[in-house]
Amino acid sequence: MTSCQPRVALLLVITFAVAAVPAPAQAPPSRSLYERYTEPIPLRTNSLGAFTRPISSTNAEAQAFFDQGFQMMYAFGKPEAVRSFRESWKRDPECAICYWGEAWAWGSYLNGPMNAEEAPHAYAAAQKALSLENRTSEKERALIDALAVRYVDTFDEKTRMDQERAYAAAMEKVAARYPDDLDIVTLYADSLFLLEPRRGSRDVNDPNVQRLHRVLEGILSRDVRHPGACHLYVHATESTVVPGRAETCAQYLGQSIPGASHINHMPSHTWNEVGRWGDSVRANLEAVHSDQKARIGQGFAIYPEHNLHMLLYAAAYDGQGAIAMRAGKDYAKLTGNTFYEVLTLIRFGRFDEVLEVTNRPKDEIHGGLWEFAQGYAHLREGRAEAARLHLGRVQKAAETSKATFRVHTAKDLLSIAAGILDGEMKRMAGDLDGAITVFRRASETQAGLVYDEPEPLPFSAFHWLGAALLEAKRFKEAGQAYREELKDHPKNGWSLLGLQQALAGQGIESPDVDAEFAASWARSDTWIQSSRF
Repeated sequence: MTSCQPRVALLLVITFAVAAVPAPAQAPPSRSLYERYTEPIPLRTNSLGAFTRPISSTNAEAQAFFDQGFQMMYAFGKPEAVRSFRESWKRDPECAICYWGEAWAWGSYLNGPMNAEEAPHAYAAAQKALSLENRTSEKERALIDALAVRYVDTFDEKTRMDQERAYAAAMEKVAARYPDDLDIVTLYADSLFLLEPRRGSRDVNDPNVQRLHRVLEGILSRDVRHPGACHLYVHATESTVVPGRAETCAQYLGQSIPGASHINHMPSHTWNEVGRWGDSVRANLEAVHSDQKARIGQGFAIYPEHNLHMLLYAAAYDGQGAIAMRAGKDYAKLTGNTFYEVLTLIRFGRFDEVLEVTNRPKDEIHGGLWEFAQGYAHLREGRAEAARLHLGRVQKAAETSKATFRVHTAKDLLSIAAGILDGEMKRMAGDLDGAITVFRRASETQAGLVYDEPEPLPFSAFHWLGAALLEAKRFKEAGQAYREELKDHPKNGWSLLGLQQALAGQGIESPDVDAEFAASWARSDTWIQSSRF
């Protein structure tokens, strides 16, 4: 959009749509995992994609529920997959591959290993499939036999990976036997991925990573729209130095299963890494909408908390303040945790509104980040002593807390927050050199964080470091800081504005940077004079 009025109208529509985020369904404590995972599930054809995998059953409903279960596994909707595959064999109790589907769905997947409560049900379903395999096709028998080695009668978490390795070896043979069956090859790729560490950066020179990429790229070269292969490929590339390799398939992934919120959201893992922040916002809005549609049976809510986190993160880097702050507030409604509500308000300079959020999270890290936001808001509102009180609490928690948030330690996250607040207090007190030293330390800590998707903070300490260097007229250093930041968050307007200012301070014309900033801020609803408020 080029005119201001349509953009504002669209923003109001989007913001209103995001406002009614559904609360997660909370099962009564007395209900077992099995009871929750085996509730009947309807067939939601209006939420599914075109994917189908014909099975050796003449029952149309068994086929339809099987396809739904397969799509849910491709979307990481594990409970919905188990429930769907169970509905398929209920329609055809002699359908061996339907029981195979249930067994597959109970098992480990990329976001979670199989546990002791799930294992007996996976084993039972696999054994049932084995008992019926004389009624099925040769290809289905191969899948059933391969999956059977993955589960044992007596599950032991310590030896689970032995079974996963055996399964990967079995699937390698099945994939070699049926190389033209892209679902089978995707299952083989999935089995390989389960042998790799889930978190952290991936080295593209690692032979195992190269093998995984090679298998997935082989599938996508034949069907760039394959939802399972592209989902895995995004995850397999996002933490490497070549995340853009997944751009081509990611263009199609979000709508491949249109009502599955995690599939809607998945392209944003790639978009963030290559600096397509507006596309990331759009993907996560669609995910949030699918989460909402699930309340009326027209979608599948998969990781709604994660969708809101990614939405606020991408919108913050894209300068879309209304969406970022709305998502932060909705995150608080969904989880009861206010820390992202206040962090997004800090990002966009709404300091008086931060002080209205009085519900401090109990978690040590989240509570510490809330303290940071309160201190920063008080500082900006002219109450330095109150800011100092909050800073002391953040610093103490950074020194003493052993808590973790996802893959991050309290020491790292709270040291970054404390550094930003402490640096701003020093800067405002006239100690600009001291501020720069503190900001630099916080920036180095943030740059060294373990890869995560998305990152835990919706801003970068480099934005404060660069602004302080500009104020000190150390323009060359400021430019270096902003260029360093842009390596982690390409094409974000906060850093591009700072780089523009740093070059201007050196008397350097920068038409390319000017154009990049204009493009990066084209969707923004926020006028900025600095890389931080």
